[in-house]
Amino acid sequence: MTSFANRVACQQNRAKGVGTIENAVKFCQQDFETLRQQCLSKGRLFEDDCFPAHSRSLGYKDLGPYSCKTSGIVWKRPTELCSNPQFIDDGATRTDICQGSLGDCWLLAAIASLTLDQQILAQVVPAGQSFTQDYAGIFHFQFWQYGEWVDVVIDDRLPTRDGKLLFVHSEEGSEFWGALLEKAYAKVNGCYEALSGGNAIEGFEDFTGGIAEIFTLSKAPPQLFKIIQKALRLGSLIGCSIAVTSSSKTESITTLKLVKGHTYSLTAAEEVNVRGQQVQLVRIRNPWGKVEWTGPWSDGSCEWSYISQDEKSKLNKVAEDGEFWISYSDFIGNFSRLEICNLTPDLLTDNTKSCWNHYQFEGRWRVGSTAGGCINHSATFPSNPQFLVHLEDVDDDPLDDKDGCTFLVGLMQKDGRRKRMLNQDLETIGFAIYKYKGCSNVRLGPDVLLRQRPVAMSSTFINTREVCGRFTLPPGDYAIIPSTFMPHKNGSFILRVFSEKKADLFCSLCIFIKQEQISEKDVDPYFKEIFKKIAGSDMEVSTFELENVLNEAVSNRESVKKSTLCFLFFCVNKDESAKLGLMEFHLLWSKIQKYLEIFKSLDTDNSGTMSSHEMRNAAIKAGFQIDSSVLQAIVNRYADAQYAIDFDSFVSCLIKLEMLFSRFLLIQTTCCIHVFLLQWMCLAIY
Repeated sequence: MTSFANRVACQQNRAKGVGTIENAVKFCQQDFETLRQQCLSKGRLFEDDCFPAHSRSLGYKDLGPYSCKTSGIVWKRPTELCSNPQFIDDGATRTDICQGSLGDCWLLAAIASLTLDQQILAQVVPAGQSFTQDYAGIFHFQFWQYGEWVDVVIDDRLPTRDGKLLFVHSEEGSEFWGALLEKAYAKVNGCYEALSGGNAIEGFEDFTGGIAEIFTLSKAPPQLFKIIQKALRLGSLIGCSIAVTSSSKTESITTLKLVKGHTYSLTAAEEVNVRGQQVQLVRIRNPWGKVEWTGPWSDGSCEWSYISQDEKSKLNKVAEDGEFWISYSDFIGNFSRLEICNLTPDLLTDNTKSCWNHYQFEGRWRVGSTAGGCINHSATFPSNPQFLVHLEDVDDDPLDDKDGCTFLVGLMQKDGRRKRMLNQDLETIGFAIYKYKGCSNVRLGPDVLLRQRPVAMSSTFINTREVCGRFTLPPGDYAIIPSTFMPHKNGSFILRVFSEKKADLFCSLCIFIKQEQISEKDVDPYFKEIFKKIAGSDMEVSTFELENVLNEAVSNRESVKKSTLCFLFFCVNKDESAKLGLMEFHLLWSKIQKYLEIFKSLDTDNSGTMSSHEMRNAAIKAGFQIDSSVLQAIVNRYADAQYAIDFDSFVSCLIKLEMLFSRFLLIQTTCCIHVFLLQWMCLAIY
């Protein structure tokens, strides 16, 4: 319950703007300005207790405390390494980023790309930091982490050996923003070793909060050129590279002066008229600032003489500067991979650009309730979380000239690098999208999910941090179902949707469908006679009398404990007399009979228990629609170690659900309440 209460607090903070670019979360609750002023006032340099200059900050295995690779390491500040250290000297450039002995070249490629966009660089590397003015041995950086921006404080003690930086360093050796940024990113992920191995896309996303698409150019979709044009209009960052077959080929140069194993930026895509035919061109930038393509449409090539001066001016053709034009067909033929990082609106300050509409949800897979696995596992697949999307407005400029709604879906599992320290691997994840037909906020059940094919799916299930897909579907309602490949796998995730036009996204809510009210005249006469025999002359039934009747009516397998009976009394006894009149007894008896019938239908092996995965369907039959978070809380509270629920727990749970619904509505109308129904249910179900 504590963890859910913490999540509620986080949700409330986010509603107040905490976690945005303008108001980043203080990582480890450390405030940069407060800590810096404390150090300055005391005349000492900052030492970070949350990420100390200690072996555990280096790693857990290859860089662990007993590894030979960590022998001789000394933590030193830049002021101890050179006479005139600089944070950033004459602007941040790619030469500030040289790889050390850590296998994090993927991160360095992303950091180097930061130097090509000063706006994003200023977001990740806040201004006002130096080794001179107000220097206190403390620095800070901002990263996007699983749905929120975090501000990460570090001290400037860096691992060295023989007086040289062990990891990231600048070419000159006197510039330290890259090394300090690497340390801050290591702190977020637990240690330096956690950064070994990865994909530059991960860094792009954590520096921008964007959602990334990867295209293999040998299998490029027919409309990729239009996708590139639209991505550029939306302010996306685009990178491209040429694959290498071995590390020895990295940064080798082809005969046409293209660099293999090297990340380029794609900065424009245009069409020009050449002798009456449209030719597609893309503009590529080499971050080196030199070494350019020498094939068709390169600087000085004959192709430029075939277009008008106006078109030349539009394309901004310039001399040797690392930027060059290449035909789209040559681009596809020579490059291997294209990466598009689509940005959120809050990172774009250019009001002339259109932007994606951005939505995100957090979710969890939990064994026994919402860890259903993929569609191959029909018994549990319907129990996965569901997120509903309403698409209404079609694209203004459809790629294939057909009306439709384009959107991106990104499913990202959390804390993969931190799990490495616990010897845990990433789960294999993916998602399916179903056409949604039903009442608003009501989940799709097995009758739909197991009988209909999804209208779209992730291209694969894979054990990576994020799975992303681009889809264009007709206007309508859809349900996105994220899952692990195998069932019974715990995990936390965020689901993000970027849509070209405004969409409505929501997860299923908690609903209780009240049963039809009946009066005394509607009660069956035979039932009244039974009640008289049980109640006696006072015409009221006590807990003891109810216990005897109930034990006679149900088998030992479906017995109800006295504590549960007392709770049932509390819920239906309106005058607090500890006895039930005819209508109260009829209401309670009807509920128990109904719940017994539902329970028996789900106790297929006559064991006296039902699987916790059936709890949602049971609740639906009883008149409830419950959210995944509520279901997880129910399973935590009422299921046993084998995720089975007995009849006593089943009855107690459903009665309590109904009571919580009614109490919430009562509190809402009579006093001030600052939690939503979902939060109330999860907190109170215990």
